[in-house]
This record gives sequence, structure tokens and C-alpha cells, in this order.
Amino acid sequence: MISFLVSIAVLILGYVFYASFLEKVFGIDRNRPTPAMSMTDDVDFVPLPAWKIFMIQFLNIAGLGPIFGAIAGAMFGPSAFLWIVLGSIFAGAAHDYFSGMLSLRHDGLSISEVVGIYLGPWIKQLMRVFTVVLLIFVGTVFVMGPAKIIDGMTAGAFSVWIWVLIIFGYYFLSTLLPIDKLISRLYPLFGLAMFLMTAGLMIVLFTDDYHIPEITMANLRNMTADPEETPLFPILFVTIACGAISGFHATQSPLMARCIRSEKAGKGIFSGAMITEGVVALVWAAVSMVFFSDVSGLNEAMATHDNNTAWAANEISRNMLGGVGGILALIGIVAAPITSGDTAFRSCRLILADIFKMDQRKLVKRLYLSIPLFVIAFVLTQVDFGILWRYFAWSNQTLAVVVLWTITAYLIFQDKPAWVTYIPAVFMTAVSTTYILIAPEGFELPNNYAYGGGFLATTLVVILFQAYIRKYKNIIVKTVQS
Repeated sequence: MISFLVSIAVLILGYVFYASFLEKVFGIDRNRPTPAMSMTDDVDFVPLPAWKIFMIQFLNIAGLGPIFGAIAGAMFGPSAFLWIVLGSIFAGAAHDYFSGMLSLRHDGLSISEVVGIYLGPWIKQLMRVFTVVLLIFVGTVFVMGPAKIIDGMTAGAFSVWIWVLIIFGYYFLSTLLPIDKLISRLYPLFGLAMFLMTAGLMIVLFTDDYHIPEITMANLRNMTADPEETPLFPILFVTIACGAISGFHATQSPLMARCIRSEKAGKGIFSGAMITEGVVALVWAAVSMVFFSDVSGLNEAMATHDNNTAWAANEISRNMLGGVGGILALIGIVAAPITSGDTAFRSCRLILADIFKMDQRKLVKRLYLSIPLFVIAFVLTQVDFGILWRYFAWSNQTLAVVVLWTITAYLIFQDKPAWVTYIPAVFMTAVSTTYILIAPEGFELPNNYAYGGGFLATTLVVILFQAYIRKYKNIIVKTVQS
């Protein structure tokens, strides 16, 4: 229990001190007009209260990650606590804050366009395709996930496909309607469900006879059933993504950058939402380690149920929180993916609008961009959910890598302390490259070969990045200043 409490305290202190340091590094300008104020269009560029933007950002980035990812990550043992805390503060908070603020400074541009400014046109074209594909994956995954959960909650009263169509209908409306007409009105209610769920689980942890494993040298090992098949590095760092660092967050931040009234609100919205998500992930990792008696019991239960994290979340909610509490928790579990799926499609529409320079004031233009996205997503619902999720996991962290290198380039160009993202960029590059070499959906190389390949790939990326900086620093700085 002590390690768990200390972990929460460190997350809070990380927000108070390190997030404030990141704000100083960026250098906010309270008097600078934000896109919401200077480019208001009553559709996407809409000034909103900071608390509403925080709620939207938190739910946008949360999804199933801090729940399902934390359950799967808990199978590794207390090492998950360390990654959630250190990842959220030193990687996730920095990634989310700077990606959001850079969008804010560049008229609310989508992340692919921001990447193009600092890493060049070739990377921009690649990122345009990459982010659109990723967001369609996210939207599809977050249709099937909640549809199956609701089907389970209703004891199969309707077909799963009925719920799929209902969720698609909501996604279609939330993608098309002005952000203040549907999303900003529903999200506070969804957010309340998430917070009640998390608070309820914490109360049960503190009041019942649960013994959360401590972070000790003996416990900082791979506790999965087959450590050789699931090595702690890099698997843990991809498994727990949204609860530590996730590239998907950078696709969501521009939505909020178009609604912020003052740069001062950026810390609370971007870093604050990430740290809050870290707390949620910590709670779910802790309850997963104790609900099934211990980490070994969790691994055995997951093996019996084909590593079905949705089943585990359902069991934990119903049994730990009882009838009413369990229903609230399940509402939170359903709300989490739905509030990421809807904005995944919305941000995909905005990326395409940025690419084609298409004004979004007219509904017909929003329809032109949105209808093909939903057709593709519906086709993808026929693909096995597990396959989509595995590829999303790797592509998600790869996007985080590109965004971290983009922020690092920006900081170097501005003569600011670049180490705040340089170190996470190197680490996450090693994670992402090693993972694709070792994972079943990748090259399935033996561990030693994958580690060697990951090291060489990371070294090559660092060398190429440094060469790019030396060659283009003056050009990029002059372009941005003009």
C-alpha cells in the first residue's frame, strides 16, 4: 500500500513542479490571441471554459488505455507502477503539453502539419497517412470494444451489431456537429462517471483487506507467466501506453487547442489530463494485482480467459463495487472508449481538412470528409479485434516517438532545454523499434537479436536527427519566424 500511495503522491508532485517547469520552458504568453479567439468559426474553433476543455481532453485521451492497458500491465508486477509514474511525468506530460501548445501556437494545426514544420515535408506526408490510418483504427477499435461491453451488461438482449450501429450513429453526429453542441455537453457527465469509478475503487482498496504489492528489488522483475515470451522491455512499455505516454494524445490536443481562451490554461489541460490519466491507470493496476489474490493469480485468471482484459474489468467492477457501484463503474468503462472513439473520427476529419485546406463551416464539406471515414471503419469492424488492437499498440507508440522528436527539434531551434523531450525520445525510439522486431505482429526475432536491432535502429535515428538539425536549423528558424 505504501508504494501505491507514494506513487500517487509523486504523480501529483510531478504535476505541481515538473509540469510548471515545462510551462516555463515553453514560455507562455498570456496576452497572445489563441486560435479560439482569433479564428472562431462556431464549429471547431469555439472558445470554451477551461474546466470543460480539461474534461474533454481527459476523456479524449483516456479511452480503454488506462483500464485495459493497466490490467495487462499489472501482469508484470509492481514494475508497472514505476512505468506509470515515471512515464506520465517525464514522457507523457511533456509529450502532451508541448504537442498541444505547438498546435496552439500554429493556429490549431493538426499534429501531422506541426510535425512537417519542424521535421520537414517528407515526414509530414508520411505522418498525414500514418495519423489518418491510426485514427481510423482507434475509431474502429472503440466501436467494437464498448459494443461488446454493453452487450455483456445487457445479457445479450440485443445483437452486438445493434450496439455497433448505435455507437456509429453517435460518432457520426459528434464528428459533424459543432463541438459545443454535443461533445462539450455530454463529456462532463461521462467524466463524472469515470471519476466516481476511480474514487470508488480507491475507497475499496483503502477500506478492505487488500495488500498491494510493494516496489522492492525482489518485486522489480517480470512476473508474467512466460517472461521469455513477454520480456519486460519492451512489452510493458507498449502495453501501458495511455497511462504513461501515447501518441494518440497528440492527435487529440489540436481539438482542444482550437477551444482554449488563454495559453495559461495549457498546463492544466494538457499536462493535467495526462497526470490524471496516470492516477486512473495506477488505481486499475493496483486493483488488478489484488483482486485475483496476487500477481500470479491475475496471470492465471487472464490465461484462463484468453487474456481478455474486458472480462477482468467487468469482474473487478461488479465484485469490488457491488450493484450500484458496479453499474457506475461499467458506465465509466463504456464512456472511456466512446469518448475517445468519437473524437478520433473528429480529429481525423480535421486532419483531412488541414491537408486539403477545406473550410469546415459548411456541413456539406464536413460530410465529404466524414462519410468515407465511417465506410472504411465499418469494413474494418469485420477484422478480428485483437489484431487491430495489437497493431494500434505499436503504431500508437511509434507516433509518440515522432512527436517527441518533433518537440525536441522545436526546443533546439528555439534554444530551449531540449533534454526534456530528447531523453524520452531516445528511450521511446528504443521501445518502439525493439517491440516491432520482437512482437508476434512484427518480425518475431529472438530476444537478443531484437535488442541488438533496436539499439542499432535507435542509434541510427539519433545520428540522422543530429544531422538534420545541423543542416536545417537556420532554415527552419527563419521559416517559422517569417
